[in-house]
Amino acid sequence: MRNKGTLLKELYTNISTTGAVTFSSKPLVDKMLSYADFKGAKTIVELGGGDGSITAGIIEKMDKGATLLVFEVNEYFCEEMEKTYSQSNIKIINDSAANIDKYLNGAKADLIFSSLPFSLIDKPTRQEICEKSRDYLLTEGKFIQICYSYLLKYQFKNYFKDIETHFTLKNFPPAFIMVCN
Repeated sequence: MRNKGTLLKELYTNISTTGAVTFSSKPLVDKMLSYADFKGAKTIVELGGGDGSITAGIIEKMDKGATLLVFEVNEYFCEEMEKTYSQSNIKIINDSAANIDKYLNGAKADLIFSSLPFSLIDKPTRQEICEKSRDYLLTEGKFIQICYSYLLKYQFKNYFKDIETHFTLKNFPPAFIMVCN
């Protein structure tokens, strides 16, 4: 990624859509990704690409033949990620995660990683994102969400039957990781 100062300015300027006071730490990203089995995963989706810190970790772990779709509503973050991740199997999508179905073309994802600020997203959109994430995830796939409130687990219970909750202090602020399937 380019200049971290410019990225942070964009983060703070658009806090209502980014929902974060800083980007995900490397220990948080590593812990999040540790709950996923990348071997054989063909289609991977990231909801809320931000500065690309989770994207970089996914690319490091995914198979060469896999495709990664990264959804991000912030145009600046998308432009920066497109400069950094120009591989043909990585698609940076400047659109809402609620439109995941339009980009999967009938396919289903093996893994969906999310750092979306669900507590800041209006209820109808939040429901649509959760429904489509569930519906476009393979039966054995995982939806893995970083969040700052344990209470989000109860929202995810409406869409996923199994939810494991993990916690890490190695981020500011400390975060929960919800592993859903």
